[in-house]
Amino acid sequence: MHYLIILNDPPYGTERSYNGLRLANSLAKEEETKVSVFLMGDAASCAVAGQTTPNGYYNLERMLKILSAKGGKIGVCGSCMDARGLKPEALAQGAHRSSMEELTCWTKEADKVLVF
Repeated sequence: MHYLIILNDPPYGTERSYNGLRLANSLAKEEETKVSVFLMGDAASCAVAGQTTPNGYYNLERMLKILSAKGGKIGVCGSCMDARGLKPEALAQGAHRSSMEELTCWTKEADKVLVF
């Protein structure tokens, strides 16, 4: 089964991106399950490297690294990165600058698409 999870909300301030990544990591634990996460809009900031959060508070960069280590794909909308001044070298390990074309391919390949 292949899941595509599209995140739109900022990394902090709401819990939608956090909850979407919780689900992505939970799904990625399953055998023969592929998970792709596409970050667009304010969610592009979820993939910024070097996030420091208070002890006991979730850290989305860390969650993305865990997903990547489980074989998950993480794309960050290039137009959204440009609008926010994010450079590819600023992205967390495992995340890459992506495009609407790649999102289109991932959507066609996915068995289920979930949007947060």
